[in-house]
Amino acid sequence: MKIIKETKYLCFINKEVKLKTKIIGIMNKNHGEEIGLIKWFSRWRQYCFFPTNDTVWNTTCIEDIYDVISNLMNERKK
Repeated sequence: MKIIKETKYLCFINKEVKLKTKIIGIMNKNHGEEIGLIKWFSRWRQYCFFPTNDTVWNTTCIEDIYDVISNLMNERKK
């Protein structure tokens, strides 16, 4: 699994590459646990964030997730 981005609290890992889309795992850097996924949501035709149950997100982490999703969407448009 390839790390695609690291931030203060999170590590984004390329978990799976499908024909046209990717699945990105979001790991907590302190505990190494997967706390969410970014993956293609076909009904909305865009990448979306799927948090693990009972997780709490601050604005910094949400901004980091937004940045990764924006990059994935820009990549897909090319």
